[in-house]
Amino acid sequence: MSGNEEEIDELRQKKMEELKQRQQEGGAPDGEAAEAQREQAEAQKKAMLRKALDDGARKRLNTIRMSKPEFAEKVEQQVIALHRSGRLQGRIDEEQMKELLQELKPEEQSFDIKRR
Repeated sequence: MSGNEEEIDELRQKKMEELKQRQQEGGAPDGEAAEAQREQAEAQKKAMLRKALDDGARKRLNTIRMSKPEFAEKVEQQVIALHRSGRLQGRIDEEQMKELLQELKPEEQSFDIKRR
């Protein structure tokens, strides 16, 4: 891990400890706790994607997120699942990302209109 990632992990741990302490004291309303938990999950997802994707693949995914956020979310989940299962050798580069996007792309529906 680089120094930057270690700092992020330390901050994440501190935030989780603060959240647990607030919950034990009863000071944090449910909405605030849920929001903090959501932010924690988002930070973990971004850190994992940073480890699994190189710069070119990350740029391509961000470009897709601009036009098709639901599809980008699906791709992220797939990359995270591959990373967690250990099926990734190294990082995903831009060419591998293109292949993954091609595989996950929804089938296009075609409508044949026949006129009589």
